[in-house]
Amino acid sequence: MIEAMPFTPFHIAFPVDDLDAARAFYGTTLGCPEGRSSAQWIDFDLFGHQIVAHLKLSAKTDAHHNPVDGHDVPVPHFGVVLPMATWEALADRLRNAGITFIIEPYIRFKGEVGEQATMFFLDPAGNALEFKAFADISQLFAK
Repeated sequence: MIEAMPFTPFHIAFPVDDLDAARAFYGTTLGCPEGRSSAQWIDFDLFGHQIVAHLKLSAKTDAHHNPVDGHDVPVPHFGVVLPMATWEALADRLRNAGITFIIEPYIRFKGEVGEQATMFFLDPAGNALEFKAFADISQLFAK
């Protein structure tokens, strides 16, 4: 078994087909501060995690979907587990920005072990994002 470590930031690089659209979406719509950038990539601070949008023309691809809870969950996807109040504020921010949800914000496992809020949406390049929050964060990996 791997020893538990304190939370550390993750890093993910992903393709986008338009850096200006990525800058507007991640920087303005999601409110991610911008870090270093070049003509080929942009670093963003996604709730303390480093994500990097890399220019790749024709980045859009058909996503695979798996059935979960009666929804078609896009694979691959990435996102962050947030505190519930932050998740709710983000959901409101996205609704106000007119974002189209793949899976509307909702609560899974209501009243059960692992109760969690979740929502899915796409960035302008078609990358799927999921943001979650747990009623009790200690149940993040509960079975």
